[in-house]
Amino acid sequence: MESDSIDCMASSDVIDDDEIHHHNQLPSLSKPRSNNGNNNNNSSSVSSAVHPSTTSVHELLECPVCTNSMYPPIHQCHNGHTLCSACKTRVHNRCPTCRQELGDIRCLALEKVAESLELPCKYTSLGCPEIFPYYSKLKHEALCNFRPYNCPYAGAECAVVGDIPFLVAHLRDDHKVDMHSGCTFNHRYVKSNPREVENATWMLTVFHCFGQYFCLHFEAFQLGMAPVYMAFLRFMGDEIEARNYSYSLEVGGNGRKLIWEGTPRSIRDSHLKVRDGHDGLIIQRNMALFFSGGDRKELKLRVTGRIWKEQQNPEGGACIPNLCS
Repeated sequence: MESDSIDCMASSDVIDDDEIHHHNQLPSLSKPRSNNGNNNNNSSSVSSAVHPSTTSVHELLECPVCTNSMYPPIHQCHNGHTLCSACKTRVHNRCPTCRQELGDIRCLALEKVAESLELPCKYTSLGCPEIFPYYSKLKHEALCNFRPYNCPYAGAECAVVGDIPFLVAHLRDDHKVDMHSGCTFNHRYVKSNPREVENATWMLTVFHCFGQYFCLHFEAFQLGMAPVYMAFLRFMGDEIEARNYSYSLEVGGNGRKLIWEGTPRSIRDSHLKVRDGHDGLIIQRNMALFFSGGDRKELKLRVTGRIWKEQQNPEGGACIPNLCS
């Protein structure tokens, strides 16, 4: 079986001895990082500090079927047992507590009580200091900057979530991703039979610079009927912070070159969203073979790039690049 290879060179142009091979095996299984237990305990303690009776009322707002917080319309049976609207259809309109028919009775009193509640974000233990009205809390948590990140590994579906330090260790230990320090990179991608382009993904490496982590992806896939190669960078952090950085990618040969400059996408955006949005350096196969030179029977692409941080000029207000050494 033919194998693809990728050589990674540091900015000093010294080639690593080890050759990185593309592989299709599943990554080591790792249990998703769960913060539910800690968050609930944190939420309870902070909630009690905010309002002495908040904890007990919050328990009343927990659906007995799915255990999620209930939001209007909150339903109740003739005996006063409550449940959320999503579970009402799941229990076939029968109260799960007393088995009485539910009907269309709403618990308006409990809905009114919920309006008066203020609760901390469930990501308090991850650093979120915010407290919200009960009905606004869920909307905030869906977009909270402190919410866990999904694993950015693109070679397989991975359910692991966590903060950035946890995911960096997970990528290194479980997915065996190469880690490099520095803001410049020089990669060579070699494919022995460029006529066979299948949907496959390679995450080349994770770079650490400016105190942040960046994921460099290189991928071969079919764009319609045409095989293409694509390289792009993702930032291991939120969208707002990602805008503080820029990067460039360059590929070329035979006196020609293509250059891409852009802002790295946050890993909040999935790998497929970035790829399908064509937000990166795209190289058509014919152009890639031209860059490779020779008899065009072997693909040899060299992708170089750098990352820099945009800084505000205190005098003129313009952005000036800050390049790492």
